[in-house]
Amino acid sequence: MATEFARRVVKQGFMVMTGAGGGIMQAGNEGAGRDHSFGLNIQLPFEQGANPVITGDAKLVNFKYFFTRKLFFLKESDAIALFPGGFGTQDEAFESLTLIQTGKAAPLPLVLIDRPGGDYWKSWDHYVRNRLLDQGLISADDTSLYHLTDSLDDALAYIEGFYRMYHSSRYINDQLVIRLKAPLGPGGIDQLNEAFADILSKGKIREVSAFPAERGDETEPLPRLALHFNQRDLGRLHQMIRYLGRLGIPCEAVQHPEKK
Repeated sequence: MATEFARRVVKQGFMVMTGAGGGIMQAGNEGAGRDHSFGLNIQLPFEQGANPVITGDAKLVNFKYFFTRKLFFLKESDAIALFPGGFGTQDEAFESLTLIQTGKAAPLPLVLIDRPGGDYWKSWDHYVRNRLLDQGLISADDTSLYHLTDSLDDALAYIEGFYRMYHSSRYINDQLVIRLKAPLGPGGIDQLNEAFADILSKGKIREVSAFPAERGDETEPLPRLALHFNQRDLGRLHQMIRYLGRLGIPCEAVQHPEKK
């Protein structure tokens, strides 16, 4: 499935970045092809190096530490897709979720993909809900930070839906500025304020133009939202990003940052 997923992602105009090892990681490089994939290899004493698809490529980066490799995964990725794996997969899943949940990583879709009929991620999700959520160690909205599926069509639709209206975001002073691909439709801002007032520390969600700090930036022409986000309810923020997809019609001329 990883090979086909990577092949279809490349058809959408994206590059594929993998861990560069064997198994699922090699399958990702094979599906994307050498010209359309990066490899982030980790130096380990008991495993061979990068897989033969990406070995020797200028786009292969070697890391000594796992934490620096995960930083690159999150900083440079527009979406994360994880397939069943061992401790490393679990580590990447939980650390990615931790960084997204705490706002240390920008909002992005995280998709957990299983083989058709498989229960690897369902069992993982059962643990999250029945050990972490039930004991109050995470909030119910934190489960909105990831998506489980055993369908490639559903996985791609989930990623595309995340970016239907959302373009990018940044903090300016104490406000979260969300750049959109198109203006909200009539009444859209009122719907947002009614549905997501709970994530605001003060004031309301507002439609704004580019701030002075964004002037001259390639995103300057894009419509924007500004809000005093409480910087706590990241699961709800992800819900809002997906909700935005129902409030406007994206302009095809405005692509996601990596597709410009």
